[in-house]
Amino acid sequence: MKSALYAGEVFHQRFRPRAHRLRYRIFQCLFDLDEIDMMTGKLRLFSRNRFNLFSFHDKDFADRSGAPLRVQIEALMIRAGQEPDGGPIRLLTMPRMLGHVFNPLSVWFCHRRDGSLATLIYEVTNTFKERHSYVIPVTAEHAAGGVLIRQACDKSFYVSPFMDLDMRYDFTVEPPMERTRVVVAGSDANGPLIVAAFQGERRELSDGALAKAFLRHPLLSLKVVAGIHVEALWLFLKRVGIRRHVATGGDGVSIVPA
Repeated sequence: MKSALYAGEVFHQRFRPRAHRLRYRIFQCLFDLDEIDMMTGKLRLFSRNRFNLFSFHDKDFADRSGAPLRVQIEALMIRAGQEPDGGPIRLLTMPRMLGHVFNPLSVWFCHRRDGSLATLIYEVTNTFKERHSYVIPVTAEHAAGGVLIRQACDKSFYVSPFMDLDMRYDFTVEPPMERTRVVVAGSDANGPLIVAAFQGERRELSDGALAKAFLRHPLLSLKVVAGIHVEALWLFLKRVGIRRHVATGGDGVSIVPA
C-alpha cells in the first residue's frame, strides 16, 4: 500500500516579538483515498466512518459535508487550472483516535496517473473550528518527485490571536516516501516571524504499528490541542499582543498561482 504511518515530531519556533519554541513527538498517517476501504477490511483497529481505536471520517476533511472526497478535491484542482485524470489522491493527516481528532494542518497530495504530482492543498483548521484551504499547482520541475517542493502564498485565514493576517507563508515539502517533511514559515513586512514543521519516518500501516502508536500517544489529539493552548498561555505571559478574531469571507478556498 501507498498508505502508511509516519512517526516523527512537530517543531514550532517564534522569533519575535518574544522568542518561543516547542517540540513534541507525534505521528501522522498518509491515506490513499483508493485504499481506505481496503484498509478497513484488512485492519481490526481501523475503520472508515465509524468508531474504532483509529478511524477516518470523510466529514472531517474538505468542506466537512461528507460528500465524496475525491470529487471535492478534484473540483479544487480544476479551479486551480489542473485537469484531474483519476490519479492517486493522498492525504497526510492525523486520524481519529477513540473518536476525537484535531488537525491544524492536513496536506493533500494530488497526483496524475503517471505518478507525478499535480497539486498540493494545504488544509488549515483553527481552534474556532473554521477551515481554509490553499490550493497550489505543482510546477513541472517538482512534479516528477525527488526534490523538495517550495511554494508560497499570502495568508488569508485567521489562525492565531498572536499573529496578524498581513503575512506570507512559505512552504517546503518533502513528499511522502521513506520519510516526509512539511515546513511552514510565516513572515511579515519586518521579516521572519514563525516556523512550524512536521517530519516523520515511514512505518507500515498495520494493526501492530497502530497499537504501538496508540500506546506511545494515547491522547494525541488532546495533546495537540493542549500544546496549542499552552503555547498561547506562554505568549500571553510574555505579553505578546492579542489580535481579535476576524472571520474570513468567501468559500474558505484560496487558489494560488504556481
